[in-house]
Amino acid sequence: MTDFSALSLTDVLAGLEAKDFTAVELAEATVSAAEAAQPALNAFTVIDGARAVDMARASDARRAKGEAGVLDGAPIAIKDLFAVKGVTTTASSNILKGFEPTYESSVTQNLWDAGAVFFAKTSMDEFAMGSSNETANTGPVINPWRAEGSDENLVPGGSSGGSASALAAGISYGATGTDTGGSIRQPAAFTGLVGVKPTYGRCSRWGVVAFASSLDHPGPFAKTVKDSALLTQVMASHDPKDSTSYPGEVPNWVEAVGKSVKGLKIGVPKEYRMDGMPGEIETLWSKGAEWLRAAGAEVVDISLPMTKYALPAYYIIAPAEASSNLARYDGMRYGARVEGEDLIDTYEKTRAAGFGKEVQRRILIGTYVLSAGYYDAYYLKALKVRRKILEDFERAFAQVDAILTPTTPSAAFGIGSKAKADPIEMYLNDIFTVTANIAGVPAMSVPAGLDASGLPLGLQVITKALDEATMFTVAGAIEDAAGFKAKPKRWW
Repeated sequence: MTDFSALSLTDVLAGLEAKDFTAVELAEATVSAAEAAQPALNAFTVIDGARAVDMARASDARRAKGEAGVLDGAPIAIKDLFAVKGVTTTASSNILKGFEPTYESSVTQNLWDAGAVFFAKTSMDEFAMGSSNETANTGPVINPWRAEGSDENLVPGGSSGGSASALAAGISYGATGTDTGGSIRQPAAFTGLVGVKPTYGRCSRWGVVAFASSLDHPGPFAKTVKDSALLTQVMASHDPKDSTSYPGEVPNWVEAVGKSVKGLKIGVPKEYRMDGMPGEIETLWSKGAEWLRAAGAEVVDISLPMTKYALPAYYIIAPAEASSNLARYDGMRYGARVEGEDLIDTYEKTRAAGFGKEVQRRILIGTYVLSAGYYDAYYLKALKVRRKILEDFERAFAQVDAILTPTTPSAAFGIGSKAKADPIEMYLNDIFTVTANIAGVPAMSVPAGLDASGLPLGLQVITKALDEATMFTVAGAIEDAAGFKAKPKRWW
């Protein structure tokens, strides 16, 4: 009998094509695995076995006729931020409890058009606000990885932690996420996966619940760089329904994986060497540079001087946009509603009951920085800093083809170890990832090693806007050199 949990997306597609198993068999095994793991991992908000089998049956029929799509029969987990028609979509928030969209997000429609099979929605930090997946209304998601000799539950990273947990546990073969400040790349690093944030506008935001519209990037999680290239290729498209959608053609990024990096110039920014950064992350970063050098690339030191201002700018711009986007949740048209004595009282009671503490905190920050007395001092200044950060990248990419950095300042940490102590400490987890969101350039995390406790660590590859091809080529070279094959030991 096939061990489905060990297979990558490419493996699954090859097995289906070779008739080693059917899409229905795969879907049933996937749903069973999700249901069995849910009590321990809490990764899912919805598991829909009936829909999965129906879609799988249709996939088998298409394959029998020779009409299979590029993802036909592959079960894909969907972050609970993407609208799936007729399936509860809550952004892991009480304020959207019971909301069933009557439309399909553009990204998920692209996946279904390619033959992918829906089987579950995955939990997330509420409204994608978090770096640990502890703010979901259904409780924390648990990382399938554990430190050696320990049974402490670890965070999977956030906000797309449910997707990362499901994939790392071998339940899914790909998963969607969104990355506003690192919410794909950080969970990928914490769970030993590949996580991709494409160029802003490559993947449509239509049908994706908004957090910060100018920073939100839909993208995939995958087990391998090749799988991630295929998923990004399917998810990306021009979408007339999204005014920020890039109108150009989607290249064949799968072909970019495995190409030689010989002759490429890789930049290593000195500003990413932070005080207090664990030595093993510094060592892994140096090792990554050596791997690329050995593969024929030239590695040079570069400077991104505005890096130190990225996190403060991000935590002004993102809450400001959130305070605007989340104003639509008032209990009037959809979602939860708490009746009050009058209209204003209904608004206040609905939002107080519907939004969690982290979301309320960010709405208040955003409202403050947009207020009449502080707009120029905070929001306008942050926008100017954003422009300077983009100019940093433009200067760097005039000299180099890609930038190599660590993905995170640490490995996965324990549930409750940061969230309750100091929100600022949690925000610092995004320190290496937010710059790419602010500049809108593509970036991805590749699993590259384990720390002393046996937990995964990732390296980040950043390239210029619309140059995902080089990003996948460099990531493929790191993957080959690292030879990362580690999996979490099954305890769930």
